[in-house]
Amino acid sequence: MVTVYNLIGGLQMGSIYALIALGYTMVYGIVRLINFAHGDIMMVGAYAIYFAMGTALMQAVAGVSPLLAGVLSVLFAVVLCVTLGVLMDRIAYKPLRNAPRISALITAIGISLALEISAQLIFGSGQLSFPTIVPKVTLFKVGRRSVNLLEILTLAVSVLLMIGLNAFVQTTRTGKAMRAVSEDQGAAMLMGVNVDKTISITFGIGCGLAAVGSVFYAQKVYYVTPLLGMLPGLKAFVAAVLGGIGSIPGAVLGGFIIGMAETFIKYYASEYVDAMVFGILILVLLFRPSGILGAKTKEKV
Repeated sequence: MVTVYNLIGGLQMGSIYALIALGYTMVYGIVRLINFAHGDIMMVGAYAIYFAMGTALMQAVAGVSPLLAGVLSVLFAVVLCVTLGVLMDRIAYKPLRNAPRISALITAIGISLALEISAQLIFGSGQLSFPTIVPKVTLFKVGRRSVNLLEILTLAVSVLLMIGLNAFVQTTRTGKAMRAVSEDQGAAMLMGVNVDKTISITFGIGCGLAAVGSVFYAQKVYYVTPLLGMLPGLKAFVAAVLGGIGSIPGAVLGGFIIGMAETFIKYYASEYVDAMVFGILILVLLFRPSGILGAKTKEKV
């Protein structure tokens, strides 16, 4: 049952990568910025849940209902990450709207380092055991492979959030503003769209999705460290590029492809899994830089 084992694990990891990749692709689609601090937002979300679950108030709530305590802790992490995303845009990126792209890229790397160092100063550099949010329950078996609640919940919640995000972007007034800003900021501004507000909302949504992804990732690996978001953040970036950065469906597709590829490669050659994932990025950039679902663009020189 090797195939079934890899399929289930691939869907789980693909869901997590897709959630994180959505943040990359949304921000790039709006402001043409690769926000390399995005993976560290995921790390902040994991630490926020760790902190919330350790408070006396949440311990008291857990004594009555562990599920309620977990949900409240996740909501706290989502609110914190959304707020952090909005502040990050307003304070760090907004002043650089008209600056060369390299300036914003360097700023993103600086924010990433600042978040990692801040986490080290507050929580230390060692691994901390991540609290159990999703109970360890086996739902059913496929052959000899047990399928647990965390795997099913990861896939279900991720798919629901992706569908909800797509509906939000396609049908709501804010979503239409986001598409307008992505298409042409100048024209959107002339039509009365508040560009800065729309960009901040985009950052907030992306960071909120990263917070949700942090729950499932940290629960899977059972620990949290200041560098927790570095590798999954980079792999989610690869997923966004593979699917077509700037495309929401592309980010989802890329996330699942990377998750499946990683899981299958890990079974046969675990020592090469990271190299193979980044090798996929190189191949995409060589043969299809716009990604699977990305639109080809022509630039005048």
